[in-house]
Amino acid sequence: GQILSREILDIPPKWCINIHASLLPKYRGSAPINWALINGEKVTGVTSMIVSAALDSGPVLLKKEVPVGEDDDVSILHDKLSTAGGELLSETMDRIRKGDLTPVPQNESEATYFPMLEKKDGLIDWNKKAEEIRNRIRGLNPWPGTYTYLFGAMLKIYKADVIGRGEVTSPLPVGTILDISDKGIVVATGDGYLSIKELQLEGKRRMAVSEFIRGHKIEKGMVLGS
Repeated sequence: GQILSREILDIPPKWCINIHASLLPKYRGSAPINWALINGEKVTGVTSMIVSAALDSGPVLLKKEVPVGEDDDVSILHDKLSTAGGELLSETMDRIRKGDLTPVPQNESEATYFPMLEKKDGLIDWNKKAEEIRNRIRGLNPWPGTYTYLFGAMLKIYKADVIGRGEVTSPLPVGTILDISDKGIVVATGDGYLSIKELQLEGKRRMAVSEFIRGHKIEKGMVLGS
């Protein structure tokens, strides 16, 4: 992603228009879908805007809200926003032709910017709340992915559920495996429990937990992250 030069912005006879995958001025930057999921947003959306020389800061034309599903990951939410963005672009162009669109400057005091993601952002901190960890798994799936360590090897986690939101967790260290079954590998976190549903050990293929526990020696009391 590059900021367009003034030479390019001046080419259109009226405006240079962009569809951004958030409800601006929130979530400016290159990874708005990821960060909306990481932050546990229940609603996001798309915005049609006039492109300016500064990043995602041009006047807003139209917005369209999109609900975020409980099990949405980046791929699912991307497709929802892609469809909504196409609809919004069509409406924006129609209204520009009719001359009934008035650009609205963004409120800079409400602007939020989130940076590009890196692979290191996927390392799970088991001291976090279970809900926060699950949101990060959703927000980094499929890339760059969330991961921890088991047997000294990287263990990628693709899907997980939360058990016991807001409840006091086990007195055992965070990252400790508390239960193992076909339904999930339950892990202690800083608040609540995370039940891992889909995972991939380094050098192996991605698989459901029911298959994983049949092919790997994993026991209660093991601590993830070491």
